[in-house]
Amino acid sequence: MAKAKMMNENSFAKLVKEQSAIGELIRTRQEEKQSVMNEFDKEKARYKAGKISEDTMKSSSAKTNKELVRIDKNIRENIMKSNKLSVQIREFVVKQAPISFIAKVSGLTLRNTSKKKSKKKVNQKRPVKKSAKMTRSEVKKELKAEKRFKR
Repeated sequence: MAKAKMMNENSFAKLVKEQSAIGELIRTRQEEKQSVMNEFDKEKARYKAGKISEDTMKSSSAKTNKELVRIDKNIRENIMKSNKLSVQIREFVVKQAPISFIAKVSGLTLRNTSKKKSKKKVNQKRPVKKSAKMTRSEVKKELKAEKRFKR
């Protein structure tokens, strides 16, 4: 008895769940980054109002920069994980291509799925000039073209 391909739904569901979790993690990190930037804006306003010193502001900006770099690095790592996982999902789905059958009186048989080979175009090589030297008229033409180009 012939059987059609059946997708393993549990494996596919796991991949999709993991992809969704990574997307949520990226979103969480983006929100975290936004909150760090908002806090820095508040401190900057306090500095302009004269409530905190310049040294405090410098140390705060250095701390904020380190935090932003850490968050950006984490976001990039998660994006790379997501890209790898999407390749896995794509490969999993591509493997689900159907098997072609033909129904005959004698029963089901596999369809011949061989593709015709396409003819490749033959590239003709251009003839090579025998003399590598330029004639005087060719040199003059090239000099005129260079003068026009410089203008």
